[in-house]
Amino acid sequence: MKNEVKLYVGESLGKYGFPDGHPFGTDRQDAFWKEAVKRGLDKRAGITDPRMAAAEELHRFHTPEHVAWVKEKSEEGHGTIDYGDTPACPGIYEAAATVAGSALHGLDTIMSGGAQRTFQPIGGLHHARRGTAAGFCVFNDVGVVIDTLRSQFGVKRIGYVDIDVHHGDGLYYPYEEDPDLIYADIHQDGRTLYPGTGHANEIGKGKAKGTKLNIPLLPGMGDKEFLDVWPRVEAHLRQFKPEFILFQCGADSLAGDPLAMLQYTPAAHAHAAKRLCVLANEMAGGRIMGFGGGGYNRANLAAAWCGVLDEFLKA
Repeated sequence: MKNEVKLYVGESLGKYGFPDGHPFGTDRQDAFWKEAVKRGLDKRAGITDPRMAAAEELHRFHTPEHVAWVKEKSEEGHGTIDYGDTPACPGIYEAAATVAGSALHGLDTIMSGGAQRTFQPIGGLHHARRGTAAGFCVFNDVGVVIDTLRSQFGVKRIGYVDIDVHHGDGLYYPYEEDPDLIYADIHQDGRTLYPGTGHANEIGKGKAKGTKLNIPLLPGMGDKEFLDVWPRVEAHLRQFKPEFILFQCGADSLAGDPLAMLQYTPAAHAHAAKRLCVLANEMAGGRIMGFGGGGYNRANLAAAWCGVLDEFLKA
């Protein structure tokens, strides 16, 4: 298997976002890319073109009704797709399907031996549920990857690690009773931030009880607190030994993000990426996919994501 890291960037991926000053604007990929080029990361990664997912691929996670609704609202080009956070702008269906399709291309590349690691800065849309959009997330690309790993590749035990400032509710609840989705999420306390979930006592249900780890941090906490709790994530993964690791590295947990109140530096994201690559090499054949997630301060997301990509390239 090649050690090359595949990096998914391109015009069609960059179109995922919303107009009129929305925090999730279409300039986020460009902010990352400029910093990546400045650091020379573009010369070290295997730059890969995006691709759009077909509706039947989206149906692996999403209901056909939700996919059809998004397409209809995208064609209308006004209003909202969900209850108010996620605008219905022209072309959002194609852009969101490209986020999911690029993730599937990365998965295919890893499973065929073309790479061990992939990174997709415009990805990790972890609030979308099976039947609805939410929190700027139209389709849940990671959910599509999880269900594809199972249905197409027979990989059942999957590790999902999320350090976005917001709880990954769109992945926690669909798999809350699934004992083979090993979930670990460090985020700002849900009592102080959207979506209001991810409390420490949410550890899975039924046969999945104990396979889910939620670590809420209080507003104002930073790298010290992150590094203090991070060993719990490693211990959780080692306990259950996933065969494949998915990493959502939202940069909205850095100090200065306009929508949240944690105080990380980019070092937190680099540390998480480095350690997850070690764990992937130990138990998952090196297989790990990274997704940019949230982040609304452009300098922050550029620094954090470049740090993750650099660690992927060094692993």
